[in-house]
Amino acid sequence: MPAFTLPLEDPAFLRDPYPLLAELRARWPAFYDPGMRRVVLTRHAEISAALRDRRLGRSALHRYSRDELGWPPPDPRQASFDAFNSNHLLDSEPPKHTRLRSLVGLAFTPRRVDALQGRIEAILEAQLRGLGAAGPFDLVADYAEPLPVTVIAELLGVPEGQRRGLRPWSAAIVKLYEPAPTAADQAEAERAVLEFSALLRELVAARRAQPQDDLITALVQAEQEGDRLTEQELVDTCILLLNAGHEASVNGLSAGVLALLRQREHWDTLVAAAHAPDSLPVFRKAVEELLRFDTPLPLFERIVLDPLTLAGADLKPGDRVALLYASANRDPARFEAPDDLRLTRDPNPHLTFGLGIHYCLGAPLARLELALSLRALCRALPGLRLADPHEPGQYTGGFVIRGLARLDVQAG
Repeated sequence: MPAFTLPLEDPAFLRDPYPLLAELRARWPAFYDPGMRRVVLTRHAEISAALRDRRLGRSALHRYSRDELGWPPPDPRQASFDAFNSNHLLDSEPPKHTRLRSLVGLAFTPRRVDALQGRIEAILEAQLRGLGAAGPFDLVADYAEPLPVTVIAELLGVPEGQRRGLRPWSAAIVKLYEPAPTAADQAEAERAVLEFSALLRELVAARRAQPQDDLITALVQAEQEGDRLTEQELVDTCILLLNAGHEASVNGLSAGVLALLRQREHWDTLVAAAHAPDSLPVFRKAVEELLRFDTPLPLFERIVLDPLTLAGADLKPGDRVALLYASANRDPARFEAPDDLRLTRDPNPHLTFGLGIHYCLGAPLARLELALSLRALCRALPGLRLADPHEPGQYTGGFVIRGLARLDVQAG
């Protein structure tokens, strides 16, 4: 198998990974990355097949010991993070995953998400009031970040005075999904898990005593054939919902607006459509294309559970497989003119939210937030433009979760 090390710390690659990904995809369906120590898949067909293959999973420790897998012992510096990972949907496998998803699904329903539309629109209206009047502003901090944090806080039932830590906690936790987190990253993630868990335990106890109309209460009350979530499962599910519920929204919106402002005709098309009473479907379709065009989760992984051959590579249990979603989403074998931004692309089988049993639980909420946020921005600031077209944005430095740290824009 060919070997190649992705330049995950190269600012130029983080700014625009797509030329290199196109080259790798054209040459190899798979390669071995010695830096990450993972087999990396590059093409849509192989990645979509891997996402549905039950010989691959998000966890292997339900089947094997660390010794059997040849893995090192757990790192005590991230004990709380590892415990959190072992109790939520993302990193569990059947039958535990089936049970958790069923119970969480009783509470986190499409109806609950749809009911948020009016509240989301009210929050956006307040955020946009006066935005840009004083000159250039940071689209990430001043617009993209506040909404998803507020929505997930209100959805869960976190009181307004206790929300300050939510975004920093999530930002710290997701750093441990990168291939090589630092000791400082581990310490920050540990602290974030412990602090958020403490807050959630207080809220769970309060909702048991006095139920409210919020998701924590619904999770507390969710029951199927006498089975309920344990307190630890409930707490860890809420932490996961915080992370999954707004990382894609923050990064998807800021990257999407950057792409639109770089290709002005697309922004102007959406501005022209924004005031029509039936415009939301237009923005929902545009969001799908923006999530494909610049993927906020470029790389995710699976762990081999049973011996298999994948894209010519013989793999054994415990081997890790990295799935380049960003490459799959630009695969010319699956998408016509994949490097073109086409807001009406249909069909659009992008892999941004995954496939199979681990398909993102928060995808409907992220899609709704993104469509409403983009439409509100087009309505309020139709002349929006980059403050400096030659310095369009600063990236966070992550690639598993890739996003803009800052995007300076002005009202026009």
